Amino acid sequence: MPMKPSLPGRQDASEEIDLASLLGTLIDHKWLIATVTGICFVLSLAYALLSSPVYQATAMIQVEPKTPTLPGLDDVSQMLTESAPQAVTEIALLTSRSVIGEAVDELNLDIDVHPRRFPLIGGFIARHAAGGAGPAPAWLGMNSYGWGGERLIIDTLEVPGALVGTPLRFEAGESGAYQLYDDDDNLLAKGHVGETIRNGAVKIHVTKMQANPGTEFDVVRQRQLATIAAVQNNITASENAKDSGIILLSYELRDPDMATATLATISKQYIRQNIERNSAEAANSLRFVKEQLPKVRAELEKAEGALNAYQSKAHSVDIGLETKAILDQIVAIDTTLSQLRMQQAEVERRYTSQHPAYRALMKQIGGLEAKRQTLTDKTSDLPQTQQELLRLTRDVQVSTQTYTGLLNQEQQLDIARAGTVGNAYIIDPAVVDVTQPVRPNKLRIIVIGTFLGAFLVVAWVFLKQMLNRGVEDVQAIEQSGLPVYASIPMSPYQRDHESVSRQRMGNGKPYLLAIDAPNDLAIEALRSLRTSLHFAMLEAKNNVLMICGASPGAGKTFVSTNLAVIIAQTGQRVLLIDGDLRRGMLHRIMGHDNAHGLSELLVGKVELDKAIHRWPSLEGVHFISRGPAPPNPSELLMHQNFKALMKTVSEQYDLVIIDTPPILAVTDAAIIGHQAGTSLLVARFGVNRLKELALAKQRLVQNGVELKGAIFNAVERRSDSYYAYGYEYASSKADA
Repeated sequence: MPMKPSLPGRQDASEEIDLASLLGTLIDHKWLIATVTGICFVLSLAYALLSSPVYQATAMIQVEPKTPTLPGLDDVSQMLTESAPQAVTEIALLTSRSVIGEAVDELNLDIDVHPRRFPLIGGFIARHAAGGAGPAPAWLGMNSYGWGGERLIIDTLEVPGALVGTPLRFEAGESGAYQLYDDDDNLLAKGHVGETIRNGAVKIHVTKMQANPGTEFDVVRQRQLATIAAVQNNITASENAKDSGIILLSYELRDPDMATATLATISKQYIRQNIERNSAEAANSLRFVKEQLPKVRAELEKAEGALNAYQSKAHSVDIGLETKAILDQIVAIDTTLSQLRMQQAEVERRYTSQHPAYRALMKQIGGLEAKRQTLTDKTSDLPQTQQELLRLTRDVQVSTQTYTGLLNQEQQLDIARAGTVGNAYIIDPAVVDVTQPVRPNKLRIIVIGTFLGAFLVVAWVFLKQMLNRGVEDVQAIEQSGLPVYASIPMSPYQRDHESVSRQRMGNGKPYLLAIDAPNDLAIEALRSLRTSLHFAMLEAKNNVLMICGASPGAGKTFVSTNLAVIIAQTGQRVLLIDGDLRRGMLHRIMGHDNAHGLSELLVGKVELDKAIHRWPSLEGVHFISRGPAPPNPSELLMHQNFKALMKTVSEQYDLVIIDTPPILAVTDAAIIGHQAGTSLLVARFGVNRLKELALAKQRLVQNGVELKGAIFNAVERRSDSYYAYGYEYASSKADA
């Protein structure tokens, strides 16, 4: 039979994306996709409802630029602000171990206390428990679980190092009594609320307990560093806008009250440390100024004494106007230099010699010294008396101005130290919106969970379709050179009654689809095969039909048995032979035992009339079972007795159907095929690959067996398949 041409647009399916095929695959698996998507929707909804909400406390802090502690440092401070934004430094300080560690100690955050909840739904029930002064009553007598409203405050808990980080069981008792157990149920301590209990290395003080008797809590004494790290991971600090000095703080926790308290305490500790740092800076500057005052006063007294002594000696008490103008300029420069040198000492205490602030200060000092040297050179032409008087007067005036400036600075720093308020302020205190938890976002979880489930199941369907190389198209089989004589659809009735058929196999109650459901679509397809075989076998050498398969599970026994029944229903005599001497199951399908079968017939242990079994349900169908499994099946089939048997039964029956083992597994089908006038290969939808069918055909041809065509079995309906049109028509006809 010539190869059928392929339909337009389907020649190179591998070179283009067939959208209709993809859509058809989705439609074919619509119930699976809908089921998995629905399950993911339900799971996402359950997670969104049952998961504990996480609340976010927020606060806002303003950090102002620092005021210099010494005059003339404004330029330096401005330079520092530009080179290192102050907010970056303050954010690091806010989240430092020092600040958070003090908050951990103040709030006892390293003592982790949680009531035990009923699995899965306990948290949901506790969150929706009716509010009241006391804990919610226990459900169904399960007193060990907390059902809402429980509260336990432990402000002191000391345990041995081996129990740090280990969950301990705290059990509430009557009238404020309690007991503490380790993970091995060893009693560690027992006492009452308000008492400090010490038992060896264990020390505990419970401040408040609000729980039903028998309620259990999980208590963990965490390591301080681990607690600080956990808080640092949950706190977020960021600048509101670049160089704004406004820092936004947020802290996330399941307990909104604790989140607010934690963030408020961190903010308070930061402000306190900020004030202490500024106060300490003012105190250091004040100490420096006080250290300089005696030195400057001594220099002033020395300069005044020298001036008085020189005036008495030289009998001169005044200088000229020109000299006085130069003197005023030199005094101004020297006063500024004196202040800058004091600033140099302050800057050297803070920064290295390579810092931009230090280098800028030294550049300013160098410029003033050069200017001073120029003025000094102008006085070299004055008389010696005037030069000396100028020098001594300059020293007195410079020392006087420096000393006066230091006295003023001392007063300013003393006031600054006493009234330091810092340069950081809390603009918005810590608050939390209990009506809007930040997690979980229920709508987002439901949407993402449902979409993810749908995406995964669709991906799995496409992946399965890609990995499953089983043939699903009649045209693909025909293009490989095998004419398809019939496409037998998957029978829902057969699939639904498989368990029943297995129970009836071998107990004398045959089960055949052609008998139990004669109007099934698969039987209608077999009737079409019966018509095709009538014309295909006209030129055959005999009336023996071999039904074989490429691999196990193709359904050749199903085709053989039901085909025999529908042919016998036309009045013909049909003999069905189980040619699978290894694993043949024909006797079980026919409700008969395995005695007196083909293997015994071929070795001469039983006569032909005893080996042929009659089927009472249908007069025209006879069958020969495989018999006991022989050690040499292939040799038995090659014996002349098998050839003689085929000749004899061919003369006695209108049609002889032989069900054979898979050709790719054993060679029996190739041997039987030499005695058959017509050979058909059964290919199962989605199971047998084209390579398998081609190899099976090649194996038969190499052994001299002509393969007439193929039977496409267990075809499933596909939305993108051309066979679906015939499927619809046959289905409607069967229903009618």
